[in-house]
Amino acid sequence: MRLDKYLKITRIIKRRTTANNACDAEHVTVNGRRAKASYEVKVGDVIEIEFGEKKIKFEVADVKETVKKEAAAELYKVLE
Repeated sequence: MRLDKYLKITRIIKRRTTANNACDAEHVTVNGRRAKASYEVKVGDVIEIEFGEKKIKFEVADVKETVKKEAAAELYKVLE
């Protein structure tokens, strides 16, 4: 699954276009490298997102095409 779609489905970023813009602006890294929105997310990847002064770092626990709002948090584990 594409990185921008994964960020939207997990509800870490609310809209896919916003996730795409964050990737284009180099605010998203996967396993320590800047990632494009088209990056294929795999289980075990460590994703870090910069929101201004704030950073969020999490590990991909599962990849699903669709998920209910209540189960979205089960797709990742927050590391920091």
